[in-house]
Amino acid sequence: MLLALAVSPVFCAIGAVQLLGIVAAATARLTEGTRHEWCGQWLCLAGLAIMGTVCGIAIQYGPDAAAASAAALALMTLITVIDISPAK
Repeated sequence: MLLALAVSPVFCAIGAVQLLGIVAAATARLTEGTRHEWCGQWLCLAGLAIMGTVCGIAIQYGPDAAAASAAALALMTLITVIDISPAK
């Protein structure tokens, strides 16, 4: 039971950065067309840069951490560039 609670703080930090990165990408998408669009875009750009750095750092902690970080970075990129607006 105690082994289930022993989680590395580094893995928690990497997971938190991944979650914040996805939220930043979603914020950029949701602010599109509003007066806060530039703020959302800069937040997303900063999130992408931080997530890219985390991907490089996560390689040191094994393939699982690196794959999770790469998947979060890919998801952020897809959220940012996909066009889900109705066709005109």
